[in-house]
Amino acid sequence: MRVVVACCIQSMPEVATSETSSRSIATAAGVPRLELVGVTRRYPGVIANDRIDLSVAPGQIHAVLGENGAGKSTLMKIIYGAVRPDDGELRWNGERIRIDSPATARRLGIAMVFQHFALFETLTVAENIWLGLDASVSRAAVDAGLVALAREHGLELPSDQIVHGLSIGQRQRVEIVRALMTSPRLLILDEPTSVLAPQAIERLFATLRRIAAGGCSILYISHKLDEVRALCERCTVLRAGRVAGVVDPRTETTQSLAQLMLGAAPPRVATRATRSGDVVLEVRGLPLAQHGDGGTLDLTVREGEILGIAGISGNGQAALLDLLSGEDRGAPSGTLRLLGNDIGRMSPRQRRAHGVRYVPEERIGHGAVPSLPLADNTLLTRSEPVARAGWLRGGVARR
Repeated sequence: MRVVVACCIQSMPEVATSETSSRSIATAAGVPRLELVGVTRRYPGVIANDRIDLSVAPGQIHAVLGENGAGKSTLMKIIYGAVRPDDGELRWNGERIRIDSPATARRLGIAMVFQHFALFETLTVAENIWLGLDASVSRAAVDAGLVALAREHGLELPSDQIVHGLSIGQRQRVEIVRALMTSPRLLILDEPTSVLAPQAIERLFATLRRIAAGGCSILYISHKLDEVRALCERCTVLRAGRVAGVVDPRTETTQSLAQLMLGAAPPRVATRATRSGDVVLEVRGLPLAQHGDGGTLDLTVREGEILGIAGISGNGQAALLDLLSGEDRGAPSGTLRLLGNDIGRMSPRQRRAHGVRYVPEERIGHGAVPSLPLADNTLLTRSEPVARAGWLRGGVARR
């Protein structure tokens, strides 16, 4: 492989005001908004959650920290009613409850923004939000709610714009607004910054602090230590499905949190000097505007180099990656050269044959088919498992 391209990149109640939220905090003073006691969830061959205890106070931003596979997402799905626990109990405002479906969770006042968005790309922002509300809610009420939320939390959105044309950060904002339109008392965010640029992360944190100040509890799921220390007041650390500790992340160091999360001090990262080799990719005079009436781009990538592409969403990164990967074959002749070969008109398959690989910004739906096994996903880009007449060779795909 010669080149890898990666993009880092119920009826509706009134929107809660700080006054009504303050009253809800007062009535629940000293009582956790949500409490989990000994919650366990087993799957064949693995215990995803092993006797988990968790307590979230009203108006608190509480982090659930852990490595991939530590059990964070399973625990949140239990709270949201998408998964049922095998053992343990859940308490809401001090009362034992059974959350057997997301609809039950929403009636209690629990809202969740999943790591992978659930939006209809061919519908507008307002229509997507409308779909998440009770059928009795009018479109006018949705528009009014959008205005109110924009005023209170700075969550401005183009209500009539088709979601397909939104940036990743704007799509996440649609999900958050849809959750806030139900005036939740607990908001769950699962890995909310995994696809956001640094500027978008800062805006998200400011919004979350305003939401928490209004009395809404927030469960913030992440494995990013710096973000947890900057945002959260309390942190439950999971390791291999168990609670490894409960700490105030503001008083911890990145090193101490990492050790709690991993069970040992993280290994030192080895560094070594590298020397750039011959030119692998050369971009000359490449127009990124839709009709070529904007600026052009020049860049060179040599063997052994890592070249970063930085910029705020909408400044040409997506167009560049489409042109490099072959999804857009509109590059003028001579503007894209790989190892001296003009690849501007080549298909993605032809570029892969020359050593180009692409990791897209949207992993689900664009980079992978989540409903298919890993072996079947290789068929998206590999032809070896396909025999004559289209028969699939499962053993080849698995290998």
